[in-house]
Amino acid sequence: MKLRPGNVHSVEQWEEVLLPEIERQQAQGKNVVVRADATFATPELYDTLEKRGVRYAIHIPSNDILEREIAESLRGSVGRPSHTPVVRYKRFRYEAAVSWKTARRVVAKIEFHCGELFPRVDLIVTTLEMDCRAVARFYNKRGTSEQWIREGKQAVKVTRLGQTG
Repeated sequence: MKLRPGNVHSVEQWEEVLLPEIERQQAQGKNVVVRADATFATPELYDTLEKRGVRYAIHIPSNDILEREIAESLRGSVGRPSHTPVVRYKRFRYEAAVSWKTARRVVAKIEFHCGELFPRVDLIVTTLEMDCRAVARFYNKRGTSEQWIREGKQAVKVTRLGQTG
C-alpha cells in the first residue's frame, strides 16, 4: 500500500498507485475487483480497468440525465411511513455523452428513511455481474477499507513520532 500524506482527496497519480498493484495481483493469478468513490469516476480509469480485465464498482456523481432515469423510483410510498428503511434498486445502461466511449451498467440504490424528506441515492457504475443488491453491498464495504487506510496512516504517524534521531 502506498499512503499519501494527510487527507488527500485527489485522483492525481492514480496510475502510480493502482496499476502496479493490479499487475502484482494478476501475476499471482488473482481476480482483481476495484471499488472506489466518485473521486475516481473518470473515463480513463474505466477504460484502463476494462482493458486489464479488472471488474469494478465505482460511485458516480448524480446529474440531470441520471436523475431522470431513476425519477420513478424516487417517489415515496403512499400511506404511513415505515420505521425501517425502504430500499429500492434500479439498473440501467448509461453513457456520458461526451466523455464515455461506451454505455456502462449503472446500479441505483434508493433508500427511504423515516423522518427524512428526501431519499438517499447511491449511483454505482459497475462491470460486476451480480444483482443490484449485491453490487450495492460490495460497494458499501468500501467504508471499512477507508477506515483501515486511516488507521494505517495514523500508525505511520505514531511510528514517525516515536522515532528518535
